[in-house]
Amino acid sequence: MKSLVVIAIAFSTLSVNAQERRQERKGNDHKKEIMKDLTPEEVANLKTKKLRLKLDLTDMQQKKVESILLEQAVERQNKRKAHQNKKEKDKPSKEEFLKMQNARLDSKIEMKQKMKDILTEEQYAKFEKMKPRRHQRRDKHIKIK
Repeated sequence: MKSLVVIAIAFSTLSVNAQERRQERKGNDHKKEIMKDLTPEEVANLKTKKLRLKLDLTDMQQKKVESILLEQAVERQNKRKAHQNKKEKDKPSKEEFLKMQNARLDSKIEMKQKMKDILTEEQYAKFEKMKPRRHQRRDKHIKIK
């Protein structure tokens, strides 16, 4: 009988902890909502300042990086608007999906090349290590077959 009580207490403790973690994750929703309302210029400015702090950019580097990030932010905002205006909520066909993925990867490659041209080798190495946390968590769970 005592062991049943101990097991019941353990399960209730685990369920309470799991619920608290879900509540903590919902806290990021507020930040996402605020970020949606920012203009591309504000987004580019914030990201540039973060990079300046982490990579110790010069003024010239900062201006170049900010222009690249502004281009990205404008492009992202245009894509978001186009997606919202799209009436069909159907999934893209295989060809459309392939085209979107190729375009995304091409822009990523272009961004890396531009950053490589602007940054020093040491700064670029730091930049490459700066992966968003969600990608790091996702990469841990992906198993290479």
